[in-house]
Amino acid sequence: MGNFFDWITENPMVALIAACEVGFWVLLGAGLLARYLLRWRRTSVALLVATPALDVVLLTAAVIDIGNGGHATTAHALGAAYLGFSVAFGHSIIRWADQRAAHRFAGGPPPQRPPKRGPERQRHEWREWAKCLVACSIGVAVLALLSFVVGTPDRTEVLWSSWIPRLATITAIWFAVGPLWTLFDPKKQTPEPIPEDQSADQAPNAQWERAGQHTHPATAPKAARCSAGAGQDTRPPANEA
Repeated sequence: MGNFFDWITENPMVALIAACEVGFWVLLGAGLLARYLLRWRRTSVALLVATPALDVVLLTAAVIDIGNGGHATTAHALGAAYLGFSVAFGHSIIRWADQRAAHRFAGGPPPQRPPKRGPERQRHEWREWAKCLVACSIGVAVLALLSFVVGTPDRTEVLWSSWIPRLATITAIWFAVGPLWTLFDPKKQTPEPIPEDQSADQAPNAQWERAGQHTHPATAPKAARCSAGAGQDTRPPANEA
């Protein structure tokens, strides 16, 4: 146990990054537990909204450490990168977990899965790469802040000489294996086939749309059905003499 505390003392930024990551998942799990099991919606919102506070704590710690004359290390660079990806992907992670919790505990619809091919897959890859671009841009901005505003270039060389190019490389690689790959991979460009049990003729409302109607009569709004039969005489026939 003593060795563990010695390691934390020698690597405070690494320990803080780990604590922020654990804290993020603890707040996320507690927020979903409060929402779907305890039905405490306000408490759930407060817990989920509190997750960005961990990023503020991490940034503040890095600024104080370097501002007090400390030399930047790989841990500071990892903190900047973690901060960027937490901001860019944090909302998506919360939505991903919320959909599964709603489906499991509240009878919600099945979670949405990423499309496998076709134009939808290309749009998905572009959106994910845009998040990566935002994450790396935030990371670069934080690295530049720590290197040239809070600290001095001689004490923060590892940040601006090594990690800014690395984040740029991550962005380029993500672009190559993501959006660019879907543009040249024939399998990714082919739309997903319609299941055999739901062909074009059997698709819901397909025959009604071809007939000039937008919805099945049974699913049309009540007012529309009433107006459609407004001109019909619905009185029972008179009894014959």
